[in-house]
Formats: sequence, C-alpha cells, structure tokens
Amino acid sequence: MYEEIQKYIRDVADFPKKGIIFKDITPALNNGQCLQHIVDMFYNRFKGAKIDKIAAIESRGFLLGAPLAYKLGCGIILLRKPGKLPSEKIKEYYDLEYGSAALEIHTDSIRNGERILLIDDLLATGGTTEAACKLIKRLNGQIAAMTFLIELSFLGGAKKLAPYGDIVSFLKY
Repeated sequence: MYEEIQKYIRDVADFPKKGIIFKDITPALNNGQCLQHIVDMFYNRFKGAKIDKIAAIESRGFLLGAPLAYKLGCGIILLRKPGKLPSEKIKEYYDLEYGSAALEIHTDSIRNGERILLIDDLLATGGTTEAACKLIKRLNGQIAAMTFLIELSFLGGAKKLAPYGDIVSFLKY
C-alpha cells in the first residue's frame, strides 16, 4: 500500500524557496481511493491507542486529522498560525528550515492529562512539531504519539522530537 501512495506524492523544486524540494501530497488527496488508504493507514495504527484528542497542525494536518478523529471517535484540536483562533490562546515560536513562524492553541482545548495524538503531513527538521509538543505540554496534555504521512529522515526531525514520545511515519525519504 505504501508504494501505491508514494506514486501520488510529487516533488516540487524550489518551493517555498529556492533549494527546497517540497513533497506535495495534494495529488494523493485528489484521489479518493488513495485518500481512503492514507486515512485507513493512520486509523489501523492508532485504533487501540486510547487517544482522547488529535492535535492537527495547520493546514495539511487538518486534512489528515479530521477524518482520523472521526474514525477514532475523538475530538480534534487545531494548532494554527497566529491570528486565526478567536478565543483565549497561547503561542509558541519556532524555526523552520526556510524561516521562522509560530503556532497557537486555544487554552481550553486540552483537559489535564488527556492523551493527545499529534498529526501532520510531513516531518522535516521537527521545529513545527516541537512547538506543537510544547503547547500541548503547557496545557498539561500527554503526547500519546506524533504521526506523519511523510518523514524526511535526512533532516533529523525524529531525533529532535524523541524526548517528546513515539514517532510514527509511514513514508520515509
């Protein structure tokens, strides 16, 4: 199944800036059967993991996290870029491989001790996910695992994130 999904991942050179090869998952999302396989892959891995909520990182994490939360029967938390959440929130800054940014989370999105599955489409250097982990920890959530469709292993993100818990990546480059 992984090989079938990989056929739908395209490389885009020099995006979002020169020298970056972007792994574009939109062709996989455009294909209904491929999208079903992707969601089922995540579901089959985490269906017995006792997840209270999924924390999805903007924006492609939303596309994977929402159907997975539905299948697992749990809630979803949106980790967003600054200025997108309407209620009380906290912020965490981080560096990207091509710049810097921040994530925000609503302060009432996690109850003390809830088991959170953190999801995004891609793990690169780990900066975005580390910021998300810090936000979850600040709200007293437990990180059950971090999961990604794609991991760019050569960038070392998994090593950076190891102190936060288990990492599950399905396609590694």
